[in-house]
Amino acid sequence: MNAPELQAAFTAELASANRKLKALVDERARDMGLTLSRARLLMQLAKADGPIQSDLAGLLDIEQPTLVRLLDGLERTGMIERRAAEGDRRARRVFLTPVARAQAEDILAFLTDLRADVLDGIDREELEVALRVLSRMSRNIVANRGAAG
Repeated sequence: MNAPELQAAFTAELASANRKLKALVDERARDMGLTLSRARLLMQLAKADGPIQSDLAGLLDIEQPTLVRLLDGLERTGMIERRAAEGDRRARRVFLTPVARAQAEDILAFLTDLRADVLDGIDREELEVALRVLSRMSRNIVANRGAAG
């Protein structure tokens, strides 16, 4: 395979793996009574509870209005609560309720198991190389987006 063919095969396989992984996580989130978006939000809050809403939108790489809709739905079902941030009455911090924390922990445990399953047979050295490749790709994408704007 020449370089352009190898690059095309690699990016196609990466895109395919990403779609399959997203579908698998989405299926599991539905089994838990969540949308993928809500599951992602709960997972982020399980890692770091109490972020300011605008920071949370950035962490999830979604627009603020989309985040507000997600938060409104989760707040109505008693999964999260929003509190005023100290020193800035306009800013709101987002916290998991105990019920949501248990569900988020279930999601995190599922993801740990899922990672082990999808990475089965791939040794540490291969993962380290793959991580370096993907990190470099991410930096190149960011650099190319900046160059286009």
